[in-house]
This record gives sequence, structure tokens and C-alpha cells, in this order.
Amino acid sequence: MTALPPDARRLRAILAFIEDRIAENETVAVYLRLQRDAVRAALAEVEGGAPSRQPRPTPGPGRRSAAPPPFTPNLGAGRPRAFAVQQKRTPDGPEPAVIHTDDCTMIEGTAHPIRPHEARVALTDPHIEPCAFCRPDSELGILE
Repeated sequence: MTALPPDARRLRAILAFIEDRIAENETVAVYLRLQRDAVRAALAEVEGGAPSRQPRPTPGPGRRSAAPPPFTPNLGAGRPRAFAVQQKRTPDGPEPAVIHTDDCTMIEGTAHPIRPHEARVALTDPHIEPCAFCRPDSELGILE
């Protein structure tokens, strides 16, 4: 892996992005969990101890795994959380852009919809601020 950024804000954004990819690709997540369990069992066997956790049995044909569903924050009304970016122009020039959740009541004027990943990336920019009312940074797992 390449060098990681030194600040917590960007590291949390990266972590949240990876967790989203895992949740969106549940098949890959199940595979990775099974591989993790197999490696743990092999490691325990090599080290001479009993496996700390028994691997789950693989489901037979036509049967689904009993893996828990992925965590999806704030699905409200059956849809994933969306975000919006608001830019304000003033006579002295533009103010810093503000990221909101799509249902924030503090959005002024026209806001442009963005995806969660785009919101995470935008919030790592020092010229873009999270809304203090709806707290999209908390929603995305980016905390100071």
C-alpha cells in the first residue's frame, strides 16, 4: 500500500470509503471473512494452539450464508443517504463551499447533489466545510 496521509480526517475518510466498498460488495466481503477465518485457523494450528474461532460451514448449493447484513447508516425510507454541496457567491468573491446531507433544512439557494464518496473527498479539502447543523462529516464517519 502507498503512504497514508498523516491526518486523522483523511484517514477516517479512507477508512469509511473502504468500509463502503465492503458493504456494497457483500459477496467479496463474505469471501474475505471466510479467508480471514481460514488464515486464523491455520495460524492457530501452526502455533500449536486450538483455533480461536471456528470457521463457519460453507452453505450448500442453493443455500445462502448466514452472514450478517452489511451496516448501512441512515437508510431512512429505504434509500442510502445522499449529500449536497452548496456554494455561495458574494460581491467579495465566493465563500467556502458547504457540504450538507440531502435533507438538511439549512441549505440556502441551489445545492448540487453528490454521492457519499464525493462528499468524503470534498470534506478533506480545507476550503470546504461541513454544515454545522446536519453534520455530514459525522454521518460519513469523518470526525475531528
